Amino acid sequence: MEKTEMTVDEYFSSLAEKDSETLKKIRDIILSIAPNISQKVWHGVFWGGSEQTILGFGEFNITKSDKKEIEWFLIGISRQKNYYSLYVNAVKDNQYLIKSYSDKLGKIKIGSSSIGFSKLENVNLDTLKDLFIETLAIYNQKES
Repeated sequence: MEKTEMTVDEYFSSLAEKDSETLKKIRDIILSIAPNISQKVWHGVFWGGSEQTILGFGEFNITKSDKKEIEWFLIGISRQKNYYSLYVNAVKDNQYLIKSYSDKLGKIKIGSSSIGFSKLENVNLDTLKDLFIETLAIYNQKES
């Protein structure tokens, strides 16, 4: 998966209106915490083998299991065929941060570093904002 030249507006325009509105609401929460965070559209084959387009926020370097260092996004949002995905690439106490929020986020499906949900009304947005705040604090701590 790599960054593309697609703009954020082009990404949102490529989605159905309802999907675009849902992802824009999540983006607005992120930008309310970190108004200057970078936003890039990523596309390609994701780790699970599926081809995806993800709007990524923030960038950092990560070392993969093959010891290769790659650039990656801190937070990502995307529309899948039947649900929305949110990726949070922050680790605390040797586990993905998202795990410590899973019981409070609402009616979601949890993955290692991701959540899936069918509609935004199923997500506790206050808890989601808290997750983003802690994610950015961990990221900023590593950067300093």
